[in-house]
Formats: sequence, C-alpha cells, structure tokens
Amino acid sequence: MKFYERLYTGKSIGNPRNAKRRLFFGVGCGDLYVISLARSADQLDIFSASLLKQRHFDKKTLVVVGIASDRQEAIGLVERMLEDAGRAGMEGDIRGYLQGEMERRRRKG
Repeated sequence: MKFYERLYTGKSIGNPRNAKRRLFFGVGCGDLYVISLARSADQLDIFSASLLKQRHFDKKTLVVVGIASDRQEAIGLVERMLEDAGRAGMEGDIRGYLQGEMERRRRKG
C-alpha cells in the first residue's frame, strides 16, 4: 500500500499519520473510507476500509490518495481533487493530475 504524499484527509480525520497506520495494519479502521487510484478504467475508487481486511484484497498495488470518516466526506474530498486538477489545467482528469504530481515529487526527491 502506498500513500499519496499530499494525502487528502477529511476534517474529521484528527491525525492523518494515525489513520494511515490504522489502514496499513488493518486495525480499527472500520470507520474510515478510502479514496484510491482506480485499478480499472475509472479514475478513483471510494470504499470502506473494512474491505482491506478481506484476504483476497490486493493491498500491494493500492495507492491511497484520500482518507475520510464517511462516504459523504469522501465525496467532498473528490470534489476538492477535481478543483485542484482544474486549477492545474487538467479539468476532469483527477487521476492524471494525481499521477503527475506523484511523478514530479518522485523526480524532485
């Protein structure tokens, strides 16, 4: 599991570091929602973190770009991502925007 460096978090997520740790180890994360880069042709996936506990779920390739406390808050984060992508000139291409940001930071680092 990888986390986007500038992880989007909902206002109700008090400590993002703690939320990331909970997701990574799968402990006490049933109240969290995850926004990740989609594994299909879609741009993003939104799902309950409780799915991460399922044995068949492939966490190795998961790229988490946002964490929220409920589905409504997750949708609000996606709206923020859409606005950020639009400001960067990539209107409607959230996935491309986030991947581009990750690549730029990888080159800098």
